[in-house]
Amino acid sequence: MKLYRTKAGIVIEKNDLFYLVQNENWDTFINDDRLIEKIEDLILVVKERDNSVLEDILPPIGSQQELWACGVTYLRSKVGRQEESKASGGADFYGKVYEAERPEVFFKSTPHRIVGHNAFVRIRKDSTWDVPEPELTLIVTSSGKIVGYTIGNDMSSRSIEGENPLYLPQAKTYDGSAALGPCILLTEKPIEPDTKITLIIKSNQQTVFKDTIATSQMRRTPEELSSFIYRECSFPNGCMIMTGTGIVPGKIDQELCRICLA
Repeated sequence: MKLYRTKAGIVIEKNDLFYLVQNENWDTFINDDRLIEKIEDLILVVKERDNSVLEDILPPIGSQQELWACGVTYLRSKVGRQEESKASGGADFYGKVYEAERPEVFFKSTPHRIVGHNAFVRIRKDSTWDVPEPELTLIVTSSGKIVGYTIGNDMSSRSIEGENPLYLPQAKTYDGSAALGPCILLTEKPIEPDTKITLIIKSNQQTVFKDTIATSQMRRTPEELSSFIYRECSFPNGCMIMTGTGIVPGKIDQELCRICLA
């Protein structure tokens, strides 16, 4: 089952059928530990539509929700971060946090800095090396329950973070620094561990980079990452959490590329 936030309202997709729910607040709607059951009840009384209701898709995050992120959760990410920060003497920090009990978590974005389906992310003007980071993203209710999943792109300035780990907020948080969507996947059980994330970077219609990784390569579970973010933070309207990237592109054409996540 999939859930879309659109200009017309909330769209439910199940078994290739579509249902438009109007006059519902997105934040309140998805911040529900019984989200799937609520939707199952709804589609019994809502009229079926065709896929034309999927026009004007918005990022699947509400105006009162926050986006957080986790880092160095894959071995590839640890090695990549160590290489880029070697000159600054910061390489040891990434090795230590990969092995530590406490993961790296950080605030990523407020809703107005997030773009959605077919929109363009940005790179910082004061950065010389920037990469998209495709990440499994969790939809978590105010109680801390994971109720769904979406695709996230955690745009990052590797030149700024590599210069000094303390520059992480500047490398990670700026206008257009994150993309979410197009939808939320709702499942009765946790997402399968062999779920694949694929990153394709195109420039001038040519593929300049492609790679795939399974979420089973994450060193930590989604539940573990979420628990650390919720440990001393409350989220009255729920939260979205990027779980880290296992795909680390090298230096490629620095022109803004069209990012395709599958």
